[in-house]
Amino acid sequence: MLKLVKMSIAGLLAVGISTSVLAAEDPIHDAIEYRKGAFSGIAWNFKRMAGMVKGEIPFNAEEFAKRAGYVATLAQLPLEGFKDLPDSAMDKSKTKTAAKPEIWKDWADFEKDMKALEDGSAKLAEVAKKGDLDAIKPVFAEVGKTCKGCHDEFKEKHEH
Repeated sequence: MLKLVKMSIAGLLAVGISTSVLAAEDPIHDAIEYRKGAFSGIAWNFKRMAGMVKGEIPFNAEEFAKRAGYVATLAQLPLEGFKDLPDSAMDKSKTKTAAKPEIWKDWADFEKDMKALEDGSAKLAEVAKKGDLDAIKPVFAEVGKTCKGCHDEFKEKHEH
C-alpha cells in the first residue's frame, strides 16, 4: 500500500512538473491568459456598475464603491501581459487573441491608453467612495470612453 501511495505521489509530481515546464515554455499563451483574466475581471465589475448608472438595477453606494475599487486595482495589471513578448505574439495564425498587432507598432499610444484606464479607474474609485451617483456618472462615462477608444483601436471585433 505504501509503495502504491509513493508511486501515485511520484506520478502526480511528474505530471505537475511537466505541466509547469510546458507552461513556462509558452510565454505568449501565459501572457494572453493573464491579460484576459484581468480584462474579464474589469468587465465583470464594470457591467454591474453600468447597471446601477443606467438605473437598470438599484444604486447601492457601498457595492458600487467596492466594484470601482476592484476595477482600479485590476486596471493596473493588463499592460504587463503585453510587454516583452517575442514577435510571434503578433502572429494571428499562432495565437488566439483579439489583440491587434497595432499594439506593438504603436506602443506609446497603447501604453498611454492603458495609463488613462488606470488613472480614470483610480479617479472613479475615489469618487465612488462618496456615494453620490450624480458625481459618479460623468467619471464612469469617461472611463467607459477610455475602454471603448482602446478597444476600437487595438482590439479585433471578434476573438478567434
